[in-house]
Amino acid sequence: MAAFNRPRAHADEAREALRHLVHAIRHVEDPTEIYSVLGELTSGVASLAQSLHQIAEFHEGLARQRAWVRGDTRAGCAASYQVAWELHRAGEIVHQVANGLDRAHGVEATIAYDALDLLHVEAVPQQLNEHGPSL
Repeated sequence: MAAFNRPRAHADEAREALRHLVHAIRHVEDPTEIYSVLGELTSGVASLAQSLHQIAEFHEGLARQRAWVRGDTRAGCAASYQVAWELHRAGEIVHQVANGLDRAHGVEATIAYDALDLLHVEAVPQQLNEHGPSL
């Protein structure tokens, strides 16, 4: 059973997994794996966005009252608020990245890399009126 109460260890494991992915993607032998990779990355990035918002909420709560910078609780409160603001912003940006990955994942499903793959490709409806990410 996995222990979900070790955020630092899990963040380190995620960093290490992404580092390994960077190296593995350099030498893709089976292009059909890209679809699965994009699906997993979409899910992972969505979880990252959620994690950033959760850390921001931590800084908005009791942590803000307990924070101090060089013995100054007002400076600590202000710094905690700034951290929360930046994390929420980053979370929204990462959310947009997840949306882009999800769209790429859907389009990847339409690509056949081999004549035999054509039998398994499903049509994905194209969205007209897409003007890029909205902020």
